[in-house]
Amino acid sequence: MSAVTRPTPLPAALEVRELLEGLLGRDVEAVVGTGAVDPHQHPGAVVGAYVDDNLKLRALVVFDLPLAAWAGAAIALVPAATAATCVEDAVITPALFENTAEILNVGASLFNHDGCPHLRLYETYAPRETLPGDIAKWVLAYVQRLDMELTVSGYGTGRASVLVI
Repeated sequence: MSAVTRPTPLPAALEVRELLEGLLGRDVEAVVGTGAVDPHQHPGAVVGAYVDDNLKLRALVVFDLPLAAWAGAAIALVPAATAATCVEDAVITPALFENTAEILNVGASLFNHDGCPHLRLYETYAPRETLPGDIAKWVLAYVQRLDMELTVSGYGTGRASVLVI
C-alpha cells in the first residue's frame, strides 16, 4: 500500500459533466466561471460533505435547488414538469432530494485518485437546512473551487460548486 503523498485534486469541469452525463443518461452542458452557489440564499442548495478515512472534511459539492431538482428528476426518469414545480415552489421533494444525494454519493469518485486520501460522502444537507459550522465556513471560502452552470438536456439549468479543502 502506498503512502498518501498528494492532496486531493480539484476535478475538472469535464469530469463533473461526464459523471453527470453517465449517471443521468442525458447530455449535460457546462459553463464554468459562474458565481459560487450560496446555500444561505433563497431558495437554498443541496450540500454534500466528503471526508477522508479520519473523518476530516476534505471536499464539498453544492447544487443549487434548481440543479438538484433537475438532476434528481432526470436520474429517475421523473417528468421534467415535476422538477419544474419544485423549482417554481422553491422546495425539493423528499424523493428528488434522495436521488440528488445518490448522485452526490457517486460523485465521491471525482475526488479519489491514486496517492490521494480516499474520500466518501459523509452527509448530505437539504436546501435551507442549517449547515454545521465546520461546513458553513467553507462553502464560500477562497479555496480550490469550480463554480459552474449545468444544463441537463430535457430538464433545465442550475449551478454547482465543487470545493477541495
